[in-house]
Amino acid sequence: ITRDVNYGWIIRYLHANGASMFFICLFLHIGRGLYYGSFLYLETWNIGIILLLTTMATAFMG
Repeated sequence: ITRDVNYGWIIRYLHANGASMFFICLFLHIGRGLYYGSFLYLETWNIGIILLLTTMATAFMG
């Protein structure tokens, strides 16, 4: 796609950098939750685990 599509190289790099920024934001969000003790609430913990597993599955499948 980098060579076959006009401006394919920019699409590729935007996608790669966007994915990296997504995971940086995800890890910052997890760190904030650990710092403020949000994990002590059971509902918050369960939703967080479900979102983490969903994100991991999406990243694995592409």
